[in-house]
Amino acid sequence: MSRPGRSRVSDESAEAEPTEVKPTGLKPSGPQLARAALDAARAAGRTYTTRPGAPKREPGDGQSPKRRRWSSAGPDPRDPQPLGRLVRRMVAERGWDRPTSEARVIGDWESLVGPEIAAKSKPVGLRDGELTLQAESTAWATQLRLLSGKLLGMLAAEVGPNVVRKIRVHGPAAPSWKRGPLSIRGRGPRDTYG
Repeated sequence: MSRPGRSRVSDESAEAEPTEVKPTGLKPSGPQLARAALDAARAAGRTYTTRPGAPKREPGDGQSPKRRRWSSAGPDPRDPQPLGRLVRRMVAERGWDRPTSEARVIGDWESLVGPEIAAKSKPVGLRDGELTLQAESTAWATQLRLLSGKLLGMLAAEVGPNVVRKIRVHGPAAPSWKRGPLSIRGRGPRDTYG
C-alpha cells in the first residue's frame, strides 16, 4: 500500500533514481536505512574487482569472453565434445594423418571398394604407397589388375591423395610342399603317395 499523499509515480521515480540520505542528526530508519544500504551496495558493485590489482570495471561494462567463468548458450571449448571430434583433432595435432589413412585402407577395405570386390580380394599390405592385394582366383587377379586405375581413384577420393599410388595384385596362394631349409628339386607332389 502506498502512503497517503504519495502517488505511485513518485514511488517509481524514487526507485529509479538513488536518493541520498542527508545527515539530520538523527539516525536513518526504515525505508531511508534500506535505501542507504542499497545505494552503498550498488556503489560497491561498480568498483568490484575479481582479484587484487585487477582493473576496476565500469558500470555496464561486460566481462571479456576470456575472463568468463561460465558457459554460454553457444559452443565452448569447455563443453562436452563428441569423442570422434576429439580423436580427429588429436590425430591432426600429432601428425598421425598418414598412418591413420593407411590403416583405414586395410581396415575399411569393404566400405572403400564395395562388397563385391572386397569378397574376391584381400589387402595384404601397404608400404610406401604401394598396396598389395591377394585375389581369390587368377581370373579375379586379372580383373583387379584391369580395375586398378578405378580402384586408385576410389581410394584417393575416400582416404586422400598419395596414400595409395600403386596397386600390385597377386593370385591365390598355393600351398607350399617345400619342407625345411634343405629340399630336393623335383616334380613336386604327385597324385600317388605310396
